Amino acid sequence: MTNFLTPEQVRVLRQAHRTIRDKKLADRIKAVLSLNGGHEYSQVASILLLDEVTLRRYVNKFQKKGLSGLLEYRYTGGKTTLNLVQETELKTYLRDYTKRTAKEVVEHISTTYSVRFSVIGVTKLLHRLGFTYKKPKVIPGKADRVEQEQFLAQYEQMKNCLGSNDHVYFVDSTHPEHNTNPSYGWILKGKKNDKFVKTNTGRERLNLNGALNFQDKTAVVLEEETVNSDSTIRLCKKLLQKQPHGKIYLILDNASHHHAKKVRLWLKRYRRLKLIFLPAYSPNLNLIERLWRFFHQKVTWNRYFATFQEFRKETLKFFRHLEKYKSELDTLLTDNFQLIPNLQLQT
Repeated sequence: MTNFLTPEQVRVLRQAHRTIRDKKLADRIKAVLSLNGGHEYSQVASILLLDEVTLRRYVNKFQKKGLSGLLEYRYTGGKTTLNLVQETELKTYLRDYTKRTAKEVVEHISTTYSVRFSVIGVTKLLHRLGFTYKKPKVIPGKADRVEQEQFLAQYEQMKNCLGSNDHVYFVDSTHPEHNTNPSYGWILKGKKNDKFVKTNTGRERLNLNGALNFQDKTAVVLEEETVNSDSTIRLCKKLLQKQPHGKIYLILDNASHHHAKKVRLWLKRYRRLKLIFLPAYSPNLNLIERLWRFFHQKVTWNRYFATFQEFRKETLKFFRHLEKYKSELDTLLTDNFQLIPNLQLQT
């Protein structure tokens, strides 16, 4: 019984054998492939410690039902495993539809395949299939990938034309609140080992307007009463003082104060300043957003400040002494931007 399989069937069986973990199911695949390769039933039965009737049943199942038929178990009661086809189907399903708990996956498997798993058992299965328990990433729902790609092309063109005295700044504002910002950390198990951090009842906040220099990873951060067209002009004046020569490219979002008439009229007098606006809903392309997050990691996460003035002092001190974090910022603040993916998000 030689070459009764098509090349595609051989490919499917070999692929399944490379990924399958169940020894008994792997033997079924080897049996069919060996018989297709010209081995006698008696030879294959002797090598795999099976009988010829079982081998003929395997071949018959594969010819009638394909891979799923070959790999299915004959018994149904008390079944606590999935075959390769079912595992593949489950993996595809969970890629598209995120389940919040292992118990929900247990219920889905029970309903779909009539297979019973414990929560611990399905957790092990999910790890084996390559899943991990984490939050999905949140992306702007209205972001346009094509516009982002066009911006990056413009950005690369601008970088290639920079003169020796030219500088690129990423501009944005942030408003950190005087309140405890709890974050994940490694804490010893057990109730008596619980960690606590004090919190505040107030909601006072700082208004910071900043510009991050892409080349040297320095930043100009100004504390403002409010962020508006006047604060935008003050920030630009500070940059002109800091960089007395060459062009200054400002990459910034489409906030109304950036487009204000007052700002546009003022900029006409300072031709060294060149504004490049980001596409709408594209914080992922504004490098200073990473600096804001880094600030929270270093200053606000899991820290309690008794007074607003103490919080303000530590915040401004951080931005005045960014050189302390140079090695970390050199790695973090690269322009290796991640674009918004083109996909339909499902839950």
